[in-house]
Amino acid sequence: MFVVTEADADAIRTVFYQEGELSAAIELRRRFQGITDNAKARACARTIAGWTPLPAPPCPVTRLRPGSASRSDGPSPGATEASAEIERAR
Repeated sequence: MFVVTEADADAIRTVFYQEGELSAAIELRRRFQGITDNAKARACARTIAGWTPLPAPPCPVTRLRPGSASRSDGPSPGATEASAEIERAR
């Protein structure tokens, strides 16, 4: 098992599309010396070449009113008064 960074994957993808599968396998073996079998290196290179780059992460949400609680965090200001009216009516 080995971990492929996005930079490694991009380099292997580039070699694969420019020079072919065997060159990509050689590039893979150059970057990951633990892979000694050419057949496995070619299979890994084909797999990596088929990957698509990860999408850009979504933009963070900017709060318009920092520090204010959302409406669902607690009862509304009139809720306690309405509850008191209901209790008095019983």
